[in-house]
Amino acid sequence: MLLLLATLPILSRAEQADRSKPVNIEADRMVADDNKKTTDFDGRVILTQGTLRITADHMTVHQDSDGFKLASAYGNPATFRQKRDGVDEWVDGVAQRMEYNERLDRVELFDKAMVHRDKDQIRGDYLSYNTRTEFLQAHSNNSGATPQAPKEPGRVHVTLQPANKDNAKPGKPAPAPYPSQTLQSTPDLTP
Repeated sequence: MLLLLATLPILSRAEQADRSKPVNIEADRMVADDNKKTTDFDGRVILTQGTLRITADHMTVHQDSDGFKLASAYGNPATFRQKRDGVDEWVDGVAQRMEYNERLDRVELFDKAMVHRDKDQIRGDYLSYNTRTEFLQAHSNNSGATPQAPKEPGRVHVTLQPANKDNAKPGKPAPAPYPSQTLQSTPDLTP
């Protein structure tokens, strides 16, 4: 059943070598149902695979009839961390719930969702990221936000730092911010 977890990606071009590394999971309890192709992990769940680390209070992994994995992680909060491919940079995220659909190459973060890379940060009620195309969407439910308090829950908030050419090392390009043309905000969607 642990093979169900073999290809969990993260919000960015993840370290490619991670896919060939073994998956290690620690939890207080595990229940596997081979007939339903589902594994449940409970209690201080920690999944590692290469540079990837996911923590949650509960994680369920299901394999569909075509062999694709669907993973759900729940926590207060659930977290992830993974090194980006080819650069000395990490992507970190937190949310109350995370969903991964291997068939669609999509990671979704729900409730108090936040992803940051270096000093860039995106927060919202819902974040969706296609790991193949690097298409990112951020949504909010608009509850509780006012013009005087735009950073309050219910608003999408993005912080992108300017490229610092002085800190760029010779032969190494400065990290690119999230592509602005891929960020979409849809304030009326409630996950």
